[in-house]
Amino acid sequence: MDCRFTTDLGVVTVNDEVIVRVAGYAALDCYGIVGMASKRSTDGIVQLMGKENLGRGIKIKPSSDRVDIDLFIVVEYGISISAVADAIIETVKYKVEHLTGVPVGRVNVFVEDIRV
Repeated sequence: MDCRFTTDLGVVTVNDEVIVRVAGYAALDCYGIVGMASKRSTDGIVQLMGKENLGRGIKIKPSSDRVDIDLFIVVEYGISISAVADAIIETVKYKVEHLTGVPVGRVNVFVEDIRV
């Protein structure tokens, strides 16, 4: 489902894939994150995703006036998880709103693994 919002000039439609890519690249720019995580539903094993598969570690939930973003990440060992999560939330929210114009309601960060 695409995100739609109205401006003074008309209706703007933003594809979900655009929001996923903007959120993924914004998250990967943050210090302390190793990558995005994808959990296989069959056995619960966490896989580290590279830049080519950003969509597997991100889920978006568009509603009528905003979008909620869930990020599944792998963090670096020895880094404060709360500091990394705060930085990711602020960065992703700012970049998605600034680059796409879609208002962001919530950014949820799920730490799936810690890597050395």
